[in-house]
Amino acid sequence: MPSLQWSDALALDLPLMDDTHREFVELLARVEASDDTTLLDAWQTLIAHTDDHFGREDEWMKNTRFASSNCHSMQHEVVLKVMREGLERGQTGDLATVRQMASELGIWFPQHAQSMDAALALHLRRVGYDPLTGIVSAPQALPADMIHGCGDSCSTDDAPRKEPALVSTW
Repeated sequence: MPSLQWSDALALDLPLMDDTHREFVELLARVEASDDTTLLDAWQTLIAHTDDHFGREDEWMKNTRFASSNCHSMQHEVVLKVMREGLERGQTGDLATVRQMASELGIWFPQHAQSMDAALALHLRRVGYDPLTGIVSAPQALPADMIHGCGDSCSTDDAPRKEPALVSTW
């Protein structure tokens, strides 16, 4: 059984984000179900999807004044780096590390989606951002300054930055 299954608890009422998250969950399940001969191909597919997934969210943040220096983007960067390091380890024959990372992603993702992605989805709805077109229909709702920190209402240029929460075994 996969470590993560799609459920309504992961839905954020932003269709493109929800579709991307559903695909992430499906690809992670494929990794976990892979045998040793297909594991690295499935892991590479998950990495490519995750790179696009995180890049898209980072672009949405940039377009709506969530600065690229916020901890949400930093967490994306760190997770992708670790996934790529796992691929390198897997290519040397250490498939157990890839399998452990897949399991840890299944633990990490719901918390990330229900906190950081939920805040982003709320922000995008608040400013009327259309992720397909990049159009902001309520520009008056955009924050005056870039949002830093973790993107909460008190995260501004003057607020101290928080380090991203990472899975402790990584």
